Amino acid sequence: MGSDSDLAVMSKAAAQLEEFGIDYEMTIISAHREADVLMDWAAKAPERGVKVIIAGAGMAAALPGMCAALFPLPVIGVPLSGKNLDGMDAVFSILQMPPGVPVATVAIDGAKNAAILAAKMLAMSDEGILDKLNAYTAGMKEQVQKKAEKLERVGYREYLASK
Repeated sequence: MGSDSDLAVMSKAAAQLEEFGIDYEMTIISAHREADVLMDWAAKAPERGVKVIIAGAGMAAALPGMCAALFPLPVIGVPLSGKNLDGMDAVFSILQMPPGVPVATVAIDGAKNAAILAAKMLAMSDEGILDKLNAYTAGMKEQVQKKAEKLERVGYREYLASK
């Protein structure tokens, strides 16, 4: 992430990766203030065993694009909501990458989905992660079914009152 102010959102990616048992690195590197540090970190990421980078950034959101320019494997950008344009500036910065430098992009503040997408990428060559993703999906389905059953049983008024 580009700043410690991004940690509250990006921690959701870390928590999801931990749930799947996926090792990760987490650091703060400013693409604008530490270009040399970013270049070294991203270029050496494959040597450290990094297979996917999740880069969260707000405003000009240079971090995901610079990671994609330097790192030969997938990069997922998380546009972060900001003070001025509610994250739309970051969305457009991350989405509008030039040909040859793709960055997968999730929703504003969508760090949890970024982790799930990274897990899906890793699951292409890791059956254990695939099994955990299948269990996660089944768990989501079960949660929705339980909510539907409760709504049918108690009605919408009581359902809302119990939230």
